[in-house]
Amino acid sequence: MKGIILAGGRGTRMYPVTKAVTKQLLPVYDKPMIYYPLSVLLLGGIREILIISDKDNVPLFKALLGDGSDIGVSLSYAVQDRPGGIAESFVIGKEFIGDDDVCLILGDNIFYGQDLTAKFEESKRLIEKGECEAVVFGYPVKNPGEFGVVEFDPSGKVLSIEEKPEKPRSDYAVPGLYFYSSSVVEIASGIKPSKRGEKEITAVNEAYLRRGTLRCTRLYRGFAWLDTGTPERLLKAAEFISTVQKTQGFYVACIEEIAWRRGFITKEKLKELGAKLKDTEYGSYLLSMED
Repeated sequence: MKGIILAGGRGTRMYPVTKAVTKQLLPVYDKPMIYYPLSVLLLGGIREILIISDKDNVPLFKALLGDGSDIGVSLSYAVQDRPGGIAESFVIGKEFIGDDDVCLILGDNIFYGQDLTAKFEESKRLIEKGECEAVVFGYPVKNPGEFGVVEFDPSGKVLSIEEKPEKPRSDYAVPGLYFYSSSVVEIASGIKPSKRGEKEITAVNEAYLRRGTLRCTRLYRGFAWLDTGTPERLLKAAEFISTVQKTQGFYVACIEEIAWRRGFITKEKLKELGAKLKDTEYGSYLLSMED
């Protein structure tokens, strides 16, 4: 399975701070925002990743992350000329995806939880074994009408999926993490833009729902899903990450540590990366890693 991080959009809800730089390069406590979705893909064992952004910010992502070789993965980049919707990612990434399954994560979403890797692997297996063609996550929220809402049976088969319904059929929102078979390229290509001129991800999921091949992986109590798309949410996310790290002593979304623990890089490479940042707490943390 390959991975795509969509780090586009104008970030207008965060103006003026995002007038000169995309929000996915803003700090969430002590790391750039994009480290968080990237870490989810790494935890899931995905090593071929496409980052999509606008032409002004792609060079900045390249300067930050390079080709991924430092952490044992392959990073490539593509341009989304204008905000064309989440589903446009699959059209832009057609050649990158090829005949492989793909996981899409939004660049401003943060996921945290002890069993996140297990949930990720479960969703991957459903696709790889051909038990379904698409998997979304379901996350319980108090205000489901503000999100895309998924209704599913005890087996995880999706019964309905609606975007910001007036009368939600469940309390489960659909966060920005999606799993699809390679068929998503054809489906996304055939979707007509909505009234706001974008290819909507809900339309992709509805297509799989009609085919009867859409499943939902449920996230239970103990998981955290944070959308950092507004100043207030960005602040709360930073406070959350700070609290977790200071309380537990472990870093959240430390991509170098994850790469080492997943076996993508050696201990020697980890120490080398830490040495480059030795004057920072982040670098000291890398240098403190023990087997």
